[in-house]
Amino acid sequence: MRIGVLADGPELSSEVSEDFGHAPFFLIVESESLDFTVVENEFMDAEGAGMKVAQSIVEIGVDAVVVGGIGTHGFNILNKAGIDVSYDEEGTVEECVTDYIRRRERMKRFKDLEEA
Repeated sequence: MRIGVLADGPELSSEVSEDFGHAPFFLIVESESLDFTVVENEFMDAEGAGMKVAQSIVEIGVDAVVVGGIGTHGFNILNKAGIDVSYDEEGTVEECVTDYIRRRERMKRFKDLEEA
C-alpha cells in the first residue's frame, strides 16, 4: 500500500503537517517496508494549493493520505479518486503511518468477523 503523507520535513522523523495544501513536502511511503520518496510541494504558496496538491497526489497514485488538516476541496478530490483520507493526525510521519496501518488491520479483522 502506498500512503501519501503531508509533512513539515523530508524524513520519516518529520512532523505530519497541519496544513494539507501548504505542507512543504509530501512523502510517498510504502507500508510494507517504510521505504519512501520525497516530493517537494511546488504549490505551497499558490492560490488553490489544496486542490493542486490533491490532484498531484491523485496523479502520483496512492491508496491513502495522512495529514493533520485538509480543506473540503482537497478532501473531495481525493475521495472521488478512491483515496482514503486520514486527517487530524499528529506526530511524526513514521508514527502516523504505523498507526494508520494498525487501524486498517484492526478494521479488516472486524469486517472479517462480521462476514464469518
